[in-house]
Amino acid sequence: MQSLYTALLYLIQPLIWLRLWLRGRKAPAYRRRWAERYGFCAGKVAPDGILLHSVSVGETLAAVPLVRALRHRYPTLPITVTTMTPTGSERAQSAFGKDVHHVYLPYDLPGSLRRFLDTVNPRLVIIMETELWPNLIATLHERKIPLVIANARLSARSAKGYAKLGGVMRRLLQRITLIAAQHQDDGDRFVQLGLKRSQLAITGSLKFDISVTPELAARAITLRRQWAPRRPVWIATSTHEGEEAIILQAHRQLLASFPTLLLILVPRHPERFTTARELTQKMDFSYTLRSSGEIPSSSTQVVIGDSMGELMLLYGIADLAFVGGSLVERGGHNPLEPAAHAIPVLMGPHTWNFKDICGKLQQADGLITVTDANAIEKEVKTLLTDEDYRLWYGRHAVEVLHQNQGALQRVLQLLEPYLPQRNH
Repeated sequence: MQSLYTALLYLIQPLIWLRLWLRGRKAPAYRRRWAERYGFCAGKVAPDGILLHSVSVGETLAAVPLVRALRHRYPTLPITVTTMTPTGSERAQSAFGKDVHHVYLPYDLPGSLRRFLDTVNPRLVIIMETELWPNLIATLHERKIPLVIANARLSARSAKGYAKLGGVMRRLLQRITLIAAQHQDDGDRFVQLGLKRSQLAITGSLKFDISVTPELAARAITLRRQWAPRRPVWIATSTHEGEEAIILQAHRQLLASFPTLLLILVPRHPERFTTARELTQKMDFSYTLRSSGEIPSSSTQVVIGDSMGELMLLYGIADLAFVGGSLVERGGHNPLEPAAHAIPVLMGPHTWNFKDICGKLQQADGLITVTDANAIEKEVKTLLTDEDYRLWYGRHAVEVLHQNQGALQRVLQLLEPYLPQRNH
């Protein structure tokens, strides 16, 4: 079965090149660094350390507190963070800078993986969430390199698909050193697929272990004073196609009640920055681009957040936040980042990517569900008019965050046996 999988993977490589090339028309980063995707990374990594893989932006954000804690605990141990997407790559580079090494993880081809692992030679590999690459898992097992899946989750739907692989899945899971699952349900599904209980730990979600550093809070206060000292501000982030039009329509309606209201609009993918700008222009808003470095004037109605790695800072400027990928069927993005700033969070009805987190927030009056421009206008209007109501939702959002923290310490404890002893 594995040989067939590998043969197919080699056969489809020309299609993968074509896809990268086509995607590169909108996002030129897809046409760069192809050698890394085949394990050529000499000079870009430091060997004998920790290798952490986070496929894209969401996983990279969840990995930030973990990587920082590992850097603090094991200062002499090099860390290499790998991603698969350019947006994940940009987020990794902006979050960690020169503190860690960064390359793309090669495709799951035996030759590419051998080349890559010969260069990196990690003493521990951590994969964020649930990226199960058969050849990578087999190669690490052969080399006796411990593999930990951290912050692992497995939906009932995914488990059903994996169950069709039967014994193949069982063998694959039993080659993993440890799975640190977010919830008991996730863990039970892994066990049903063949994981031994001794290979499983339940840690909670690392996504809750984020915080607003004093430095970030200070930068946000300064930026708010520069941008909008006496203006209300709302932010709409991680928006997908179809959502910007709804947000801008709601903003148009809100300006009738709040003429000085400022909207910060941050599309999810860099290739859509231009689309958002053109739409804002077409709808006749006065706007500025964050990348221009200009301070919005009193007549600026929209700031388009077209910079990378600044989302947490921009949330710190706003009075409330809408989190995208939720009005359209994308499953939503992370509501905990605005919650960390103790501001109310609005989302559309499609939040399955963060089902558990959104459920907790909703139950505690920390999340408001909206379905269209009129609903957004109504809720934002109420939040901006009634300060007590706004503070109530913001306080409850941050309380949910604090109540569910602790996964980071549990994961660090689980990793200790695979890493050199520390001098406490």
